Amino acid sequence: MAAAMGAWSARNRKTAVFGWLLFVILAAVLGGMHGSTEVTQSEAMPGQVSRAARILDDAGIKGSASETVLVQSSSRSADDPQFRAVVKQVVTAVDGTGHVSEVRSPYDTKAVSADGHSALVVLTLKGDHDEAQKNVRSVMDSVAGVQKQHPDLTVVELGDASSGKWIQDQFKDDFARAEWTAVPLALGILLIAFGALVAAVLPVVLALTAFIAAGGLVALSSGLLHTSNDASSVMLLVGLAVGVDYCLFYLRREREERAAGRDAATALSIAAATSGRAVLVSGVTVVVAMAGMFLTGIADFQAMAYATIVVVITAVLGSLTVLPALLSMLGDRVDKGRVPLLSKLRRPDTGQTGGRFWNAVLTPVLRRPLAATVLAGAVLLGLAAPLLTMHTANLTFQQQLPAGNELVAASQKIEAAFPGSPAPATVVIRTTDVSSPAMTAAIADLKAKALASGRMHGPIDVVVHADKNIALVEIPLNGTGNDSVSNDALRTLREDLVPATVLKVPGTEAPVTGRTAGSHDFNEQMTGSMPLVFGFVVAFAFVLMLTSFRSLAVAVTAVALNLLSVGAAYGVLTLVFQHGVGASLLGTAGVGAIESWVPLFLFVILFGLSMDYHVFVVSRIKEGRDRGMATGAAIAHGIRSTAGVVTSAAVIMVAVFAVFGTLSMQAMKQMGVGLAVAVLIDATVIRAVLLPSVMSLLGERNWYLPRWLGWLPNLEHAEPAPAAAAPLGTVEAPEAGRHRKVGV
Repeated sequence: MAAAMGAWSARNRKTAVFGWLLFVILAAVLGGMHGSTEVTQSEAMPGQVSRAARILDDAGIKGSASETVLVQSSSRSADDPQFRAVVKQVVTAVDGTGHVSEVRSPYDTKAVSADGHSALVVLTLKGDHDEAQKNVRSVMDSVAGVQKQHPDLTVVELGDASSGKWIQDQFKDDFARAEWTAVPLALGILLIAFGALVAAVLPVVLALTAFIAAGGLVALSSGLLHTSNDASSVMLLVGLAVGVDYCLFYLRREREERAAGRDAATALSIAAATSGRAVLVSGVTVVVAMAGMFLTGIADFQAMAYATIVVVITAVLGSLTVLPALLSMLGDRVDKGRVPLLSKLRRPDTGQTGGRFWNAVLTPVLRRPLAATVLAGAVLLGLAAPLLTMHTANLTFQQQLPAGNELVAASQKIEAAFPGSPAPATVVIRTTDVSSPAMTAAIADLKAKALASGRMHGPIDVVVHADKNIALVEIPLNGTGNDSVSNDALRTLREDLVPATVLKVPGTEAPVTGRTAGSHDFNEQMTGSMPLVFGFVVAFAFVLMLTSFRSLAVAVTAVALNLLSVGAAYGVLTLVFQHGVGASLLGTAGVGAIESWVPLFLFVILFGLSMDYHVFVVSRIKEGRDRGMATGAAIAHGIRSTAGVVTSAAVIMVAVFAVFGTLSMQAMKQMGVGLAVAVLIDATVIRAVLLPSVMSLLGERNWYLPRWLGWLPNLEHAEPAPAAAAPLGTVEAPEAGRHRKVGV
């Protein structure tokens, strides 16, 4: 199929190129006109949080955004007249913005700290969360004005709208920075790899156009499958990485064949029949691996999976169609714009001997395969050891924000003065008559038992929507919001207090929502679905390798090595971001948890991408063995002949992923660093040491297939001899100064 697509594109160059451009423009324009429909809260969260969101949505109740202003003095108490005057000034200032629907004084709510030196002004912004985020800046400015007038006191603001606005703005800034950093970085690496500007620009341009087209397609279809901000970031990250890699595979093989003395048409034909097929297989593998995330049942994950699938399919389509057409048009002019110094430093793309590094590593590995296997395995197991302590959670905004952020500082001051979770749990009560004496008594009983439990604290707020027969009871939980203390408090509230009080009133439902509940329910859903997703991805990878090479040993080895590299990446992720070891080097600190979706996302991405490398390398090994080489010689031939491509592809992926490790948001850092480490381990320790050493130990057993599996279809990927490849279409021959026709 890949060869046929390449042949068609070479024969119909203008149609392929202009057809691709039209496709990209139409997708982008139509997607922009349509706009994106994003995942709602009821879709994003499972369990009781989803039920609570649906109840509020059905009733038309928009969640309000609350803000807290801390007034604190080291020398004055809250009863001091000057302290009271500052509190009154805060109330007057925020009320004067016109964006506040309610302001509550700490002297009315009793929100004064135990030591008497801190007080909380609680205010509710007008409108829903989106409107509140737009208007919160004026409220924050009014609080900052009071602080400026009283430098001897601490007057700081924190809340849903202020933190939400910061995250929203920072997300946009980070996304733009990632685009402007990753693209030049990939271009620079390709320039070093090819030594020519045109050859370096081609993969980047195709990757970017694939990303633009995929973004439009995702927006167009978001009415059916809602998208998210995370999905856009993931689409850029994966789209740029695989798009560049796929073009790199194709282009490097074409350049390799030209360096071996073949004419432009024949070189392009061989690239289409070999690397084009590798691109197709890789794309299918990544798509199916990402499809495993649909099994989580979580809308955000499904949005990320869908966006990744669309961008990978688009990148594959571009690599197999417009790239052959462009190479056919350019011919040897693809090497235009050579950088003299880089051109001299580069080795010819013969693909036969590998580089000095690979030779230096491979020689001792093949000489002592048992020692290499034990040593490399011990290193990876050591890196994976911290995995045993991994704790996953939906990170709070305090954990998401970088250290030293003013909102984080405000949160720390508030928590120090008023211990407990800054975000209360909300019991959403829907009943037949919310104003009935029975329900009124049940709510009062719930408040009393919550305070008596010792795991929750005041102030407890109750908002009754009598016309909707809905009541909202906000109960602050002890703990930080997603630690064991908060989870224990949530469990007590859900399993003991709510059933013993409000649920005793007939016709009542009372799901508990909030940040702690969201993190808990998300983790529960993830934990329950991970075995299913892992099993699906591993089973597919095993079947792919089994049918591709008709070898049980190759299939088992591939899965085992990938699991080992995933475990090592998990261990590094836990060590750095959970425990903080070396986190300062990345401009962050240990936050005590790993973002819930990161491990699963890393798993499916790595399995998809590493199978690409694995098929590419093992195919060359199998090819050498089928041509009569001994297994040891075939291993050396396969590793060395693919060394340049694997190295270049891995360097680009690691660089692009690492860019996301420099962003401000903790989740993006974890995702970027986790993927960069995983690809680095996979392309070095796994491909250069463990794969050749394990295959050397197995010897001829590498190709063992039980008789009872003889019915499997033959999908071997042994590459055809170059002489067998037919030239494609019309290729410009610049050195002859004219076009020449070559039969297909």
